[in-house]
Amino acid sequence: MKVHQFTVRVRYAETDQMGVVYHGNYAQYFEMGRVEWLRNMGVSYKWMEENGVMLPVVSLQMDYKKPARYDDLLTVKTIFKSQTSVKIEFDYEIYNEAQELLTTGYSMLVFVDMKSGRPMLPPSYVVEKLTDL
Repeated sequence: MKVHQFTVRVRYAETDQMGVVYHGNYAQYFEMGRVEWLRNMGVSYKWMEENGVMLPVVSLQMDYKKPARYDDLLTVKTIFKSQTSVKIEFDYEIYNEAQELLTTGYSMLVFVDMKSGRPMLPPSYVVEKLTDL
């Protein structure tokens, strides 16, 4: 599955004084989407970490089109872009209930060996899951 989506309702704590989602919270929405995308593929962040593999973000980009507001039901779409060598890349789209595109994003993550702290090739079980995409 190249695309996965889920919904999340904007909580009051995620907004600023204007009732608009604070810009830093979009990174959390993207992370939630990425974790659920991987889980849907049968890959658990928790399992990877228990087996010595981290997946830190090394690049993150966001473009804001329209504001998300308190109590909006957002659809977060996570799109697998590519996996090469030690990197995996995703694109993101966030829509409101009216299906208006609010935000787009991109992230690059690197597979890292937790013992050495160095980049590593992705584990074979991850490569197997991504091969068919």
